[in-house]
Amino acid sequence: MINRQKLQEQYLKEIREFEKNNPKSFELFNQAQKNMLQGVPMNWMVKWAGSYPISVIKAKGAHIVDADGHEIIDFCLGDTGAMTGHAPDQAVKAIIERVQNGTTFMLPTEDSIYVAQELERRFGLPYWQFTLTATDANRFALRIARHITNRPKILSYNWSYHGTVDETFATLNENGEVIPRAGNIGPQINPALTTKVIEWNDLDALETALKDRDVAAVLAEPVMTNIGIVHPEPGYHEALRTLTRKYGTLLILDETHTICTGPGGYTKEHNLKPDMLTLGKPIASGIPAAVYGMSKEVAEKIINTTTKELSDTGGIGGTLAGNALSLAAMRVTLSEVLTEEAYKKSIPLAEKFCQGVKKVIAEKGLPWNVTRLGNRVEYWFRQEPAKNGTEAANAYDFELDQYMHLATLNRGILMTPFHNMALIAPQTTIEDIDKHTTVFKEIVENIID
Repeated sequence: MINRQKLQEQYLKEIREFEKNNPKSFELFNQAQKNMLQGVPMNWMVKWAGSYPISVIKAKGAHIVDADGHEIIDFCLGDTGAMTGHAPDQAVKAIIERVQNGTTFMLPTEDSIYVAQELERRFGLPYWQFTLTATDANRFALRIARHITNRPKILSYNWSYHGTVDETFATLNENGEVIPRAGNIGPQINPALTTKVIEWNDLDALETALKDRDVAAVLAEPVMTNIGIVHPEPGYHEALRTLTRKYGTLLILDETHTICTGPGGYTKEHNLKPDMLTLGKPIASGIPAAVYGMSKEVAEKIINTTTKELSDTGGIGGTLAGNALSLAAMRVTLSEVLTEEAYKKSIPLAEKFCQGVKKVIAEKGLPWNVTRLGNRVEYWFRQEPAKNGTEAANAYDFELDQYMHLATLNRGILMTPFHNMALIAPQTTIEDIDKHTTVFKEIVENIID
């Protein structure tokens, strides 16, 4: 269906349009070349579609304003970090008050008690600790799992993503052997020494990987989200929990993206029972913060195998972790922003977004699909939804992906980079959704026969 010549020609037109309309961002990008690697604060920002990333000067709700004065509908929302919408009023007030009264003390504040109690209410795990990023939460959870089980390996899913955790930057080669993922920069060791990798939804592979009893923990998103949205097949989670218990392996669920499902994430919605749970990104309204929770059994094992004397040298911590600002932001976010009412607004809008894309795909006969999880929607360049990471990865089309992102941005809509994912904030409007449907149809028509 896609005319590759039209695609190339249209992409060049979009590049010219982008450069004409974004001179201030170009000027700032040129200045940044002098002191930042490749002119960006983080290396992955070079992957934004276009000749350079746009610079943002302000944002509110579901819209951002860039350096050239364009107001843009934001369906990226910081790739979940701003899923609550930018600068929610309740959070802004509490954050300012906390800043005025000190932000970091290496001591607890009363806010930490509220946050831990609320997390137990939402996710069912009684004990919680705080970090600054979900990467750290996952990293610390894995260290704890290896420590209390005395097992050397962890298990992750092919093409999964859990932040910059070394053990999970692994994939399977054509012979089914564990190797570093392409682009993995300077892996400390061959991940085959630390990690077993299997395909999502493959129960036979799961039991085979666990039966040697050398796996400390399975680290999994309840639904794969960084390679499209790949749902578990019916019964998969029940079997995953049964098999991990059978072989003495801890189950860690990473809800950092799947918190889009509802206030208690996919875990609450589907009554899952992990041993540990990690969560970051949106829980502090944009302030860096993350958490990891654990069962009573896990907590008791930690307490019984660690000492006060060595508690500061275990490889778990961080001077700024659990700081007063993060805790204040988490408290107000959980109590007033990331609420049941917020999801009641955003999820129906996400369904409307999904139906708009699905209608265009059907009208144009495109061999694509669109999937939804809560207020998260993603379209993927394959006929049927993928069942595992490999099926999704095999449909990845970088050239087409770059065009779709750039053409959308040129028409005033920001999608999540790296994949065609849209997040819907409570402040997103029906008009925002309808505009995307119109734009999606237009840019598709420009590249098909």
